[in-house]
Amino acid sequence: MTAPTTIRLTTAQALVRFLANQYSERDGREQRLIPGVWGIFGHGNVAGIGQALLQAAVTREADLPYYLARNEQGMVHASVAYAKMRDRLAAFACTASTGPGSTNMLTGAALATTNRLPVLLLPSDMFATRAADPVLQQLEDSRGGDVTVNDAFRSVSKYFDRVSRPEQLIPAVLAAMRVLTDPVETGAVTLALPQDVQAESFEWPVSFFRRRVWHVGRPLPEPAAVERAARLLRNARKPLIVAGGGVVYSDARSRLCAFAEATGIPVADTHAGKGAVPWDHPCAVGGIGSTGAYAANELAKEADVVLGIGTRYSDFTTASHTVFGNPDVTFVNLNVARLDAVKHSAEPLVADARLGIEALTAALTGWRTDEAYRDRTRHLIARTREIEEVCFHRGHGPRPAQTEILGALNQALGDRDVVINAAGSMPGDLQQLWRARDPKAYHVEYAYSCMGYEVAAGLGAKMADPSREVVVLVGDGSYLMMAQEIATMVSEGLKVIVVLVQNHGFASIGSLSEALGSQRFGTKYRFRDGDSGLLDGDVLPVDLATNASSLGADVLHATTVDGFRTAMEKAKAATRTTVVHVETDLYGPNPPGHGWWDVPVSQTSALDSTRAAYETYAAHKLTQRHYL
Repeated sequence: MTAPTTIRLTTAQALVRFLANQYSERDGREQRLIPGVWGIFGHGNVAGIGQALLQAAVTREADLPYYLARNEQGMVHASVAYAKMRDRLAAFACTASTGPGSTNMLTGAALATTNRLPVLLLPSDMFATRAADPVLQQLEDSRGGDVTVNDAFRSVSKYFDRVSRPEQLIPAVLAAMRVLTDPVETGAVTLALPQDVQAESFEWPVSFFRRRVWHVGRPLPEPAAVERAARLLRNARKPLIVAGGGVVYSDARSRLCAFAEATGIPVADTHAGKGAVPWDHPCAVGGIGSTGAYAANELAKEADVVLGIGTRYSDFTTASHTVFGNPDVTFVNLNVARLDAVKHSAEPLVADARLGIEALTAALTGWRTDEAYRDRTRHLIARTREIEEVCFHRGHGPRPAQTEILGALNQALGDRDVVINAAGSMPGDLQQLWRARDPKAYHVEYAYSCMGYEVAAGLGAKMADPSREVVVLVGDGSYLMMAQEIATMVSEGLKVIVVLVQNHGFASIGSLSEALGSQRFGTKYRFRDGDSGLLDGDVLPVDLATNASSLGADVLHATTVDGFRTAMEKAKAATRTTVVHVETDLYGPNPPGHGWWDVPVSQTSALDSTRAAYETYAAHKLTQRHYL
């Protein structure tokens, strides 16, 4: 008997079966490209993708595990964190109901695309037939009948398609896999699925469901481009490397260390690149830019050639175009994306980071920076260590400074343990102070800096590598934005440590507000004062520790640095998700600033504080320039 060449399935059933058979491969290692589906069901997907996932689990016709999230934005964050831990070689799918369930994923989509991390979004859509029109939660647009809220995903997705007929799924989902596995184009991929089409059946070619392996290549550098880049570096007297996330995703860490050792070029890092060179490596000079370390920013002021590897040069990395102070500075950018390789009028080296570093190492054989420059690098590193130690041991009271908690936490964690953060004052403190040996141990989302990322990301990171201790470092501001996935950690039996730092306000924006002459307006959690009419009354009696306990976590309390150390030891020994609650001083003190961030100040004001801030702002603007 001849085997059938087609099979009748619904669109949703076909999608589930297809996704279960997708794999990625790099350097001979294959893994599941889509390891599972996150979802929250409602009208629009409960009888479509929901039914398909149930059928797959019951009949075992497709191996695609389902995970229940508590917030649609949170499940996208968890997926992104998973992809980051897997070097972008695996990506979850996320399904949501029609309307608000789907648009809740928009922030997650923006975060994924900004960070260039893959995630597959499957928002449910309105009826393709428009038989019921308008349906519940439908946006009626007077300009056109084919517009839905899901069109909002177009601007934050690297690929968007609406599957309005079953057979359209075939080209749409193949295009989706192409983008998810492209190191240049990856980000959020959105396939909007009308609810009636999800449930509609079709005769699918059996070959559509075959096992597919998507090969993630390593683009080779052009020899002439390598020679041009090497020529600039050979002529440099004060070169500096800026290591970004591309070093990590390319698994080029050992090559970068060897290159730095051979040439003597100091290595600064971005948030995404921290740990690519261990913090105590002789060439490691710390974070660079607006919240950068003393050594990195001092070297950046003098650098005559900057070798950017796998960095997109955000404004925090360049301190809003002020950190590279040499008027004759030249850039060489090694990047898989030409968009980034040509930034700052650079000599571009478009290639995989690992292969590009290997080519530069060979081209610079025998060349090395002079001893005086290496001595200066060592001196600046020593001064940076002194600054760190002051921050770690302030003896501040009655509430400890946040930097003291970070010092104690860094000391408590092992080299492979993962710390996760995203927003508030902590990313800046971490970039200066965190001592990372392993790039997977430093997981700070600072491309979109999304409040609410941390807890959900802890869930995804733990799923990506259960062998690592995962520590979520979150302030009360971010915690209040999104803490629901603690319940998911508990339901999945995952052990994550959540360090909840409560200072009763927005420390980062409060400090920024004060520096910009806005007097910390609207940045503290306070009762409204009856006399002033402002939110500057007594502290609100908010009990976040009890909230965490209500979500199913075990909770430990600390009021001192020593108490925090003790609580961390207990949390590490625990087998369940544990929250360590500690209160810190809202007013710092934070690490000393070595960079600038361009946040415009009112040019005219009735407030003395704002006028004084504008004078400072105008002085900084004089040092800002395009790198031409």
